[in-house]
Order: sequence, then structure tokens, then C-alpha cells
Amino acid sequence: MTARLPLFPLGTVLFPGLVLPLHIFEPRYRTLVRDLMNLPADQSREFGVVAIKGGWEVPANAGGLTAGGSLTLYEVGCTAEIRQVTEHPDGRFDLVTVGRRRFRTRELVDGSAPYLVGDVDLLGEPTGDELLAERLATTVLDLFQKYLTLMRQQRPEVGEQLPDRPGVLSYLVAASAALSLEDRQRLLASDDTVRRLRAERTLLRREVTLLSRLRAVPAPLGELTSPASPN
Repeated sequence: MTARLPLFPLGTVLFPGLVLPLHIFEPRYRTLVRDLMNLPADQSREFGVVAIKGGWEVPANAGGLTAGGSLTLYEVGCTAEIRQVTEHPDGRFDLVTVGRRRFRTRELVDGSAPYLVGDVDLLGEPTGDELLAERLATTVLDLFQKYLTLMRQQRPEVGEQLPDRPGVLSYLVAASAALSLEDRQRLLASDDTVRRLRAERTLLRREVTLLSRLRAVPAPLGELTSPASPN
């Protein structure tokens, strides 16, 4: 299924089902919000969040956007549905959005809007082998609980707070773990839940091993992060 979406480049990755608060202050994105809020009530107020791969946005002479060589975006993003809007007297907006659907950008569209617009393919949410997904989810959930324990330096009561549905868990782990933007982007772009969970199993094993080794170091962690003396 194809769609045309306004695009919002960000230095982060949005996942389906996850909340993303946004403070909108640039004129072009104020226009984007106003355009969405002016849609008929029965239409979904969605825009595409795409992570920035390189470069930066360049304002054009009329508040537009030059995408060209100055801005490189990842192909796979996630739509953000506006759930709450607070407009400030000076025209700024505070939004509460929720990730809804993954998409792959086919091409950017030239038009009169001051923000980026793209033709996209909306992606499904295939699970893969369902029995394998369930087994992987059990392993990833256990690793994620160990990871949270090490991050918080104490045993948290998180067992009943984490989802056990493979797809939901895979996105929660991807969004919550302290991963690089590149790792998160690869997880978002995974073909199915099984592949995402497999990748997370590897990433969490790595992170748990590193955190366990840090805890075994006798020096306080604060000393490990202090800059070295120039003398």
C-alpha cells in the first residue's frame, strides 16, 4: 500500500506503539502541524518520522527545505499519529505522538509545502515462524530484564510490566535499550519479528556482558568516566 506523507527528519528512530513527545518551533513544522490539524475529523493526523543518516536540513529562501546533498535520510521510517496538541501563544506546539506504521520512502516529492513530503510504501508487520518468535521472545525478555537490572544497579520489579507478545516486545526493547542510532535503525528495518528478536538477542548479550564487566571493576564508575590528567 502506498501513501503520500509529510516527513519530519529527526536524529532518532521511532517505533510502532511507542510515544514520542515533540516540541515544534521551526516555522516549516508549525505549518506541518497546522496542515494536519486542518484535515477533516475522520482523517488520521499522521506524518512520517525518518532518522537522519547524514547532513542537516537547509532552509530555502522562503522557509522551504533543500534536501539534496545536505540531508541524507534512512529509507525506513515510522508514521507518528498526533494524539494531543498544545498550541502556545507564539505559535509553537507541544505534541504527543504515537508511532503507528512502518514505511519505506520511495521518493521525495517536489511541491509547495515548506517541509519534506514523500511517496512511501506502508510496510506490514510479519512475524515469521510463530513458534520461533515465541521462543526468541522468552530469551529476549530474560536478557532485557538482566540488562535493566544491571543498568539500574538493583533488582527492579519489572517482570509484569514488560509485554510478552513477540512483536510488541521487539519494539519496546529496540526503543528502550541504550543502542546506537544505526542499531535502532536496523531493528526498525528488520523484515519480520523473528529477525528483529534474533538481532536483539545478540545486542542484549553484548550489552549484558559489557555491563557485567563494568560492575566487576573495583574502581567507582565515576572514576572511569573522569577525563585523564594532561600531566
